[in-house]
Amino acid sequence: MNNFKLFCITHKPIKNIEKIGLIPAGVGKHNFPSNYIIENSGNNIADKNFCYSETSFHYWIWKNLLPKLNENEWIGTCQYRRYFVKKEYADKIQYSNRQQGLYDLNNIEDLKSILQLEPEKQWNDYDVILCNPWSVSNVKKMKLIKRGFKSLLKDPSIFFNKDKQSIKLHFDMSHGHGNLEKAANLLPEKDKKDFIAYVSSKTWLIGHCIFISKNKKLMNEFYSDLFSWLFECEKIFGFDSNSYDTKRIYSFLTERYMPFWFEKYSKVLTWPWVYFDISKY
Repeated sequence: MNNFKLFCITHKPIKNIEKIGLIPAGVGKHNFPSNYIIENSGNNIADKNFCYSETSFHYWIWKNLLPKLNENEWIGTCQYRRYFVKKEYADKIQYSNRQQGLYDLNNIEDLKSILQLEPEKQWNDYDVILCNPWSVSNVKKMKLIKRGFKSLLKDPSIFFNKDKQSIKLHFDMSHGHGNLEKAANLLPEKDKKDFIAYVSSKTWLIGHCIFISKNKKLMNEFYSDLFSWLFECEKIFGFDSNSYDTKRIYSFLTERYMPFWFEKYSKVLTWPWVYFDISKY
């Protein structure tokens, strides 16, 4: 663990984070204990957390941790409800658009016993570790009609063709029709067409804005590109905390952009993860 900093991002104090061997990272408006890494220290965008969610802590990593990181030192992020776990459990975890990261866990000790708390040798052949993906296709017909009506008008075959139920459609249905395309048009030319093609063709989402890496140069380039883009997107979407579609839009944009960027510019390995809300224990 000395050469592996794994931060657990939370918007509220949770006593069990350290108990399971993770570094607690506090974001948002709550007051946190002194042992927490708190995002409103140093160079930060903590005031934007209500629309950026966990992505605001990635900004803190970029500006405050990354410059001090030793070469070949692994760092990673998870969330208080989502964790990387040992590879041996991969086949036992359910991943789908309705069953994300489900595994039979009954208590904190069960979770701790399967957590990935140190780097694997296999990781040395890769630049970045991302979440195992889950399918966003096979959308319920009533939901598709209700939330995807504008997309269906443009291409009715989406209703029957699961291969067209992409992560772009998923975004349009959940975060405002056309918003992802508006954001994509703000990307630099080197990425714009590739990103639109990526989100329009992929029916599996590598999500949750969490990753593990020891490549400082790569992480710096990723964060530079990411936040340059998101700050441009602010000019379009602003900060509307009352809108269901756009309340956390910068987090959901990051969720689509992160796997695209890493898959384009680096060697990626996906890794098993589970959903378990430790704040309830």
